[in-house]
Amino acid sequence: MNITRRQALALGAGAAVVTMTALPRLSLADTDAVKAAIDAMAGGATPEVANVTLTAPEIAENGNTVPITVAIDSPMTDDDYVTDVTILAAGNPSPGVATFHFTPMSGSAEATTRMRLAKTQDVIAVAKTSTGKVYMDRKTVKVTIGGCGG
Repeated sequence: MNITRRQALALGAGAAVVTMTALPRLSLADTDAVKAAIDAMAGGATPEVANVTLTAPEIAENGNTVPITVAIDSPMTDDDYVTDVTILAAGNPSPGVATFHFTPMSGSAEATTRMRLAKTQDVIAVAKTSTGKVYMDRKTVKVTIGGCGG
């Protein structure tokens, strides 16, 4: 079977079109998705910008592994303790990055993880207590090399 140059080019172009249309497109979380995630965590309460310390680098040279630490000032007693902490990345395709669960037996409400960031964006930590209070902190992380395909 002989294939002409014109047929080979047509096959290559057709394969390229099929590949490009079949690949999932990189989409970023919109502000509504981030707000919905915060509202779901808060359960109707208005988050206060207090008691949460989010530690993140100001500049991340590589978005593949960005270290994040969140610590919440809480007595961690049976009557008043942090139950959940959620980390959100506002510019990632899916804003939810991690959720940590605590009990009074945890002793302190602190967690460290590494996350991928697609681009320069806000990282948000939302903490919920057993008394129904919700706290949050936000940091902007500048990413020089994207971790989610960028």
